[in-house]
Amino acid sequence: MKKTKQIAAAAGVILLAGLYVLTLIFALIDSPWALECFKVSVGMTILIPVLLWIYLTMFRYIRQRREETAGSSGEDL
Repeated sequence: MKKTKQIAAAAGVILLAGLYVLTLIFALIDSPWALECFKVSVGMTILIPVLLWIYLTMFRYIRQRREETAGSSGEDL
C-alpha cells in the first residue's frame, strides 16, 4: 500500500508541475484560444488538489468506520 501511495503522489506532482508549466505558456501566448486554455489550466490547478484532498479524507473516514464496525462486532476483515 505504501508503494501505491508513493506512485500516486509522484504522479500527482508531475501532473501539477505540468499544469503550472502549461499555465505559464498559455499566459504568454496572445490569442483567444490560449486565454480559454489558460482559464482551464488555472481551474484544474486549483480543482485537482481539492478533489484529491476530498478523496483522501473520505477514504480515511470510510476506513475508520469500517475498522470501528469490525472492532465492535468482534469480526476480523
